[in-house]
Amino acid sequence: MRQPTVILLVLFLGSLLGSTTQSADWPHWRGPARNGTTSELSHWKPGQSWPPAKPAWSANVGEGGSSPIIAGGRVFTLGWRDEKEHVLCLDAASGKEVWRASYAAPRYGRHAAGDEGLYSGCSATPEFDPASELLFTLGVDGELRCWDARASGKEVWRRNLYEAYGVKQRRRIGRSGLRDYGYTTAPLALGDVLVVEVGAPAGSLVGFDKRTGKQVWMSQVKDPPGHSGGPTPMTVDGVPCVVVLTLHRLLVVRTDGEQAGQTVAEYPWETEFANSIATPAVQGNNVVITSSYNHDAMCKLEITLQGARKVWEVPHPSGVCSPVVHGGRIYWAWKKLHCLDFATGKLLWAGGSFGDAGSCILTGDERLIIWGKQGKLVLAETAASGATKYVELAFREGLSDSDVWPHAALAEGRLYCRDRHGRLHCFVLNTGS
Repeated sequence: MRQPTVILLVLFLGSLLGSTTQSADWPHWRGPARNGTTSELSHWKPGQSWPPAKPAWSANVGEGGSSPIIAGGRVFTLGWRDEKEHVLCLDAASGKEVWRASYAAPRYGRHAAGDEGLYSGCSATPEFDPASELLFTLGVDGELRCWDARASGKEVWRRNLYEAYGVKQRRRIGRSGLRDYGYTTAPLALGDVLVVEVGAPAGSLVGFDKRTGKQVWMSQVKDPPGHSGGPTPMTVDGVPCVVVLTLHRLLVVRTDGEQAGQTVAEYPWETEFANSIATPAVQGNNVVITSSYNHDAMCKLEITLQGARKVWEVPHPSGVCSPVVHGGRIYWAWKKLHCLDFATGKLLWAGGSFGDAGSCILTGDERLIIWGKQGKLVLAETAASGATKYVELAFREGLSDSDVWPHAALAEGRLYCRDRHGRLHCFVLNTGS
């Protein structure tokens, strides 16, 4: 009679442990769900130093705004140094190099124009596909490559997008100076297809067979590429789609079967200096887009198979930090940390000082990690705590003396922060890691 009781007790304790010690990889641009949220906890406790006074390890991974991703206890990132682009695989616990793949590459894309002092090196974040354990990277000069992450970085296939598709220099937007930062947008693995914002004269988005690199489909819209962080999956009325901010518009295209590449919706959105950088935030059938400069605004769109409808547009922009939508609120850091009502667009509160912040992460215990200008790392409360104003729980400054365009990452109790000069820090938030 006791054995079933013991078994049930073990199962109950196991499920309880599973629910309180959640952990997740960070295998994509903006995390496991590609939206800046994770089940990982902040591990903050009153009276304790957060983050720890010293990083568990630090490494120099090369120039660029490429963000780290984490999968299976390994950190993958892309950087430029000594006339080469370097694909790095590091051990997540120690920071030691597991493997490296390098190839000759320029410091800037071949059509580079403007802000050379700010956007050198690799900007696009790698993409890891858990199903195949393939790693995909896109260099600043259009080198799209696929690597076997299990086999010490063996190259599977490659192609240069400039050469394969005749991609031209980005156009001047409005009265601003010409800007072209090369390729900045992360690839996106969807099933058997790798979606890439190529910006070709024949089509903006291209779907490649992820195992061979062969083209499978191409979008109908033919815009030059934008400068945002990456395309985002979206389901529109049951139809699988992908969303991206091109140089000229928000674009939603189908990714299913023979209809892949067909336009579902588009909405005009241009920013001076080609600076539509923040990634669109998807929530159900809605998309939130934002930018700064001449288009100082945040806009909520409803997407259906009949097109896009503006729900609201408010003068609360983000220039770099991609918005996080959660619990009926929108959070982002641009000068200050902002909290906006998702339904109405009403600004609920703003506070703190972050400059041109790099990124926000919403943790599983309903807190916000902000990686901001000059290496300022902050933990703040969300509306879930009942906060009706900016509440800062902990912070650390001086972790960088440069811009922090790369997105922070949180996986297995470790927080990773990188700057554009290639300094990568790992903090152990969960001392049990």
